[in-house]
Amino acid sequence: MSKFWSPLTASLVPYVPGEQPKDKTYIKLNTNENPYPPSPKAIEAIRNAAGADLRLYPDPTCDELIRKAAAYYGLRPEQVFAGNGSDEILAFAFAAFFDPANKVQFPDITYSFYKVYAKLYGLQAELIPLDERFRIPIDRFRGTGGVVIPNPNAPTAELVPLAQIRELLENNKEQAVIIDEAYIDFGGESAVPLISEYPNLLVVQTLSKSRSLAGLRVGFAFGSEELIDGLNRIKNSFNSYTLDRLALAGAVASFEDEAYFKETTAKVIATRERVSEQVAALGFKLTESKANFVFISHPSIAAERIFRELRGKGVLVRYFNQPRIDGYLRVSIGTDEEMDAFIRALREIVEA
Repeated sequence: MSKFWSPLTASLVPYVPGEQPKDKTYIKLNTNENPYPPSPKAIEAIRNAAGADLRLYPDPTCDELIRKAAAYYGLRPEQVFAGNGSDEILAFAFAAFFDPANKVQFPDITYSFYKVYAKLYGLQAELIPLDERFRIPIDRFRGTGGVVIPNPNAPTAELVPLAQIRELLENNKEQAVIIDEAYIDFGGESAVPLISEYPNLLVVQTLSKSRSLAGLRVGFAFGSEELIDGLNRIKNSFNSYTLDRLALAGAVASFEDEAYFKETTAKVIATRERVSEQVAALGFKLTESKANFVFISHPSIAAERIFRELRGKGVLVRYFNQPRIDGYLRVSIGTDEEMDAFIRALREIVEA
């Protein structure tokens, strides 16, 4: 601990991202990246934007991108916020909508950044336990300080049906409800259509997963004008220029290639379903995934052992050393060739 740190800095336990090793080439199935490249239109737009105008600041209001996203989702521009990845937007939202005097609720097994944000902003967190099948018990979210749930959940991959999202909103009309939809395009139904009915609903999405732009860092929030104004107040008190010119150009172009978007997400879904069957045939149990990853556990082989042996075979997956899920591995869906290699390595471990 540095003597120059503030008490807050000393108290933080930062989020730990999936490892990005550089010692050799691995099959990377540990960070939920899309295995397919971005739309060629997005790549071309980024190249075209990499010119003399980089000497100028980008548009701080992201007008063109916001209009594009609003049209795509059937919203007004005033209902859309663009930011530097969904992580930044979630951080802004925790600051904008949650009060330290009341407890913000989120699942006990979920995206671990939520705990970090709560600590960073001095918020009280109430963790609602998932049920025995790792499903989110919607009826237990009835707090006074706000709600955050990812849908599908991470790392469990379980989806909450839209009817239950509506139930959640009905039970929490007096506080902000954030639905984190980072993986919604891989088999779920977005809550964006509910925004017109619920002024307290904020839906957060990202271009990192389904549109293969994790390296660009672009995210969105969709909600009532009141909520979007709150996000802008936080953003403009922190950094007005959150998206650079290359990111803005690539993000706009990604919405202009719907055919490519549908093709790649369909490929990921098809591979996920095939791999789920193969993993189950090897004796693993799985949750029902509607994300671009699967959550697997073997009844007699420790997850940490499988994790280490896979790494030794050149395959990276994610292991979480925490209660209730330390027997599970999260495996991102790669290309068919990558997943075939994963299955071969997994079979060798099981048969040994």
